[in-house]
Amino acid sequence: MELNKITEKIIGCCIEVHKQLGPGLLESVYESALCIEFQRNDILFERQKSLPVIYKGEKIGDFRIDLLVAKTIVIELKSVERMDPVFEAQILSYMKLGTYKLGLLINFNSKLLKNGIKRFII
Repeated sequence: MELNKITEKIIGCCIEVHKQLGPGLLESVYESALCIEFQRNDILFERQKSLPVIYKGEKIGDFRIDLLVAKTIVIELKSVERMDPVFEAQILSYMKLGTYKLGLLINFNSKLLKNGIKRFII
């Protein structure tokens, strides 16, 4: 499936979760609900995907990607009052380390979810 179509489906699932639960809950609650939506919409995903950090050939740690869709799209979930630039740096780092070209940063603590979604392409 084409990346734009998958992205559209992902955002549709996020909107449904936000519509059902509203803002103000923990990130983990939205993650669980989103996994249910992905399953019901036949979207292949991995939850809390481990991403090793390699420095000069040595593994020095791991990051955890909230959700990785179709082995290509990084989804970083937040439920915060305001989006901090560090969140953008975080998703861009995940994308670079995993050589993923597309990322979605989604803040469920927005009155209108469309205002809480930011797309990244590298």
